[in-house]
Amino acid sequence: MEEFAATLLSDLHRFLCERDALDERLPECPDVEEKWPAIAEAYLPDGAREFANYPVASLGWMMFVSMAVTKFWDEDWERYGKMDNLYLYLRDKRGYDNLDEYILDEVLDLHGDDAESMQMLVGDCAERAKRLLFKQDIEPGTADAFRGYVACLQCMYQMGMAVQLKSMGYKMTLIE
Repeated sequence: MEEFAATLLSDLHRFLCERDALDERLPECPDVEEKWPAIAEAYLPDGAREFANYPVASLGWMMFVSMAVTKFWDEDWERYGKMDNLYLYLRDKRGYDNLDEYILDEVLDLHGDDAESMQMLVGDCAERAKRLLFKQDIEPGTADAFRGYVACLQCMYQMGMAVQLKSMGYKMTLIE
């Protein structure tokens, strides 16, 4: 699964760089990265349930969650960093089905064309992740299928963090 995750990360990185949504150098944000295990654990029951019928939403919502967590990190990490479960905090505002809208409207403050553009970018990333996962020819319902799904979610989380950092003006350059 590590090879698959590396391929997916590379594909999404290239895709997002081509759209000027990322810098060539992927960012690091340990505070946001450290929230991944708790967010993943809380998200899995909702995301896995929805994956069969709505795989693009199931994957894309994780990118939105990461973007929200990154925004929280930038705005008030003293407050948000102490919360037990940021995913549940976000989900419970309007429910799972409206998670994307809540994050776009209330957290990222994107509206109109900006919200639509971000929705399309996240959807395109989720579609790419789904397509690459399905190309793995993994039998559904197996441990490998679960590991593949989690690898997709983790890549989407990382890409959401990177896209949000770039959109907030953080520049990722190597310091020598």
